[in-house]
Amino acid sequence: MEENTKSSASVGVIEAPAPNAEPIEVENSTETKQNIHPDLLDPKKSMWKPIIVFLIPLMLSNILQSLGGVVSSMIIGQGLGETSLAAVSTIFPVSFFLISLVIGLGSGSLVLIGQAYGGGKSKELTKTVDTTIKFSFLLGIVMAFIGVVFIDGILQIIGAAPSIQPEASEFGKIIFASLPLIFVYVSYTTILRGTGDAKTPFVFLLISTILNIVLTPILTFGWIGLPRMGLTGAAIANVLATFLSFVALLFYLKWKKHVLALDRDFFRNWKLDITILKLLIKIGIPSSVQMIAISLSEVAVVFLVNQHGEQATAAYGAVIQVLNFVQMPMLSLGMAAGVFSAQFVGAGASHRLQSLLRHSLGLNYLIGIVLIGLIYLFSNPILSWFLNDPSTIEMANDVLFAVLWAMMIIGNAMILSSIMRGTGNVVVPTIIVIGCIWLIMVPIAAALSGPLGLLGIWLSYPISDTIMLIVLYVYYRYVWKQKQHGSLFA
Repeated sequence: MEENTKSSASVGVIEAPAPNAEPIEVENSTETKQNIHPDLLDPKKSMWKPIIVFLIPLMLSNILQSLGGVVSSMIIGQGLGETSLAAVSTIFPVSFFLISLVIGLGSGSLVLIGQAYGGGKSKELTKTVDTTIKFSFLLGIVMAFIGVVFIDGILQIIGAAPSIQPEASEFGKIIFASLPLIFVYVSYTTILRGTGDAKTPFVFLLISTILNIVLTPILTFGWIGLPRMGLTGAAIANVLATFLSFVALLFYLKWKKHVLALDRDFFRNWKLDITILKLLIKIGIPSSVQMIAISLSEVAVVFLVNQHGEQATAAYGAVIQVLNFVQMPMLSLGMAAGVFSAQFVGAGASHRLQSLLRHSLGLNYLIGIVLIGLIYLFSNPILSWFLNDPSTIEMANDVLFAVLWAMMIIGNAMILSSIMRGTGNVVVPTIIVIGCIWLIMVPIAAALSGPLGLLGIWLSYPISDTIMLIVLYVYYRYVWKQKQHGSLFA
C-alpha cells in the first residue's frame, strides 16, 4: 500500500472496546506517520480502487482455500465413496469448533494490528505480532490435545452414523494433531492482512492449495509407488501442504526483511506482553464466543441432519462446499471492511467509516448477484462434482435453491458487524449474532426437521440471517452511529 506522508492527527481514546478494556499507553513511540492509502483518507476520491486492490488477492485467497476443500471433497466423494465424504463432512463442524478460538483471537489482533498500522506505531505493531503468534501456538497445543483425546466421544455425541465413525475418527485425529501449526498459520496470515498486505498470504496459500491438490490423490490412492492410505492420506496431504507453505512463508519474509518477519529473539524468548495479551483477549473473546456459538450450532445441525441418514449427510457435505465457495467473496469483503475500519480509527479518520460501508455493501450485492446467479443456472452439474447418486443430487439441489440467495444477506451482516468491530465495538454485535443463532436458527431447524426433513433444517438459515441483519442495522443506526470512536493506542 502507498504511504501517506502527511503527519498523523492526534487521536484520543474516546470509547473502550469492551468492558474494562483500557487503552494501551504508547511509550517511546516517535513514529506517527500514517500508513493508510491516501485515497482512503481523501473525501474527494473514491474508495473503489484501494478496496478492490486489497480485496482481489484476499478474495482469491479465500476462493483458493475453498477450492482446496472442494477438490479434496471431489476426490474423496468420487474416489472413496459417499461414506468417506460423510465422514469428512462430520469432522468439519467439530474442527471448526476447535479452531473457533484462534479465529476470535485473529479478530482481536486484526483490530490492534490495523489501528497500530494505521497510526504508524511500529513498536505496538511488533508487540502485538509477537504476542499473538506465541499465544496462538500455545492455544493450538491445548485444542489439539482435546481433539485427539476426545474425538471418539465427540462423534458419538453428535450422532455420527456407526458406518462412518471409524473413518471420521482416523481423519479427525490427524487434522486435530496439526492444530498448533494451523493456529499459527491462520494468525500470521491474519496479521499480514491487518497491515494491508493481502498479496503475500495469497501467494503462499496458492502454494499450499497446489500442494494439497497434488498430494491428496497421491497419498489417498497410493500413486507413484506409495501405499494407498485412503482418508488418512487425504488428511496427511492437507497437513503437509500447510506445513511446507508456512515454512516457505517464514523464509520469504526473512529474505525480504519484512517488518513482520520473525527474528531469533522471537524463538529465544517466549515471554508474552501481558498488556497486549489482556487487550487481545478482551477484544478477541467475544469473537471467539461467537465463533464457538456458530460452530456448536453447526454441530447441532449435523446432529439433526444425521437423523435423516447417510444420504442426507452426504447431501449436506456437498451443499456446504458450494455455499462455502459462494460465501468466500462475502467473507473477504467483511475482512476488508474490518481492516480498513481499524486503520481509519488508528489514523483518526472515523468520518470515513460511512463511505467504507457504502462501498463495501455495493460490492457485496454486485458480486453476490453474479455469482449466485451462475450457481443457480448450473447447480446440477456442480453438485455432480461431489455426488454420484441422482437421488442425493436432487436432495442437495432442493436445499441449495432454498438457501443460496441468503448468502448476500449474510455478507451484508458480516460487513456491518466487521466495521463496528474494527472500531473496538465487539460485545453487542456478538450478542446479536449468538442470539439469532441459538434463539432463532437452531429452534427453527429442530421444529422444521420433522415435517420438512433436510429442507426444513436448511430453511432456518435464511430466516435467522434476515432477522440478524435487521437487528444489527437497528443497533448500527440508532446506537453505534451516535458514538465517537477512537484508537486503542493512546
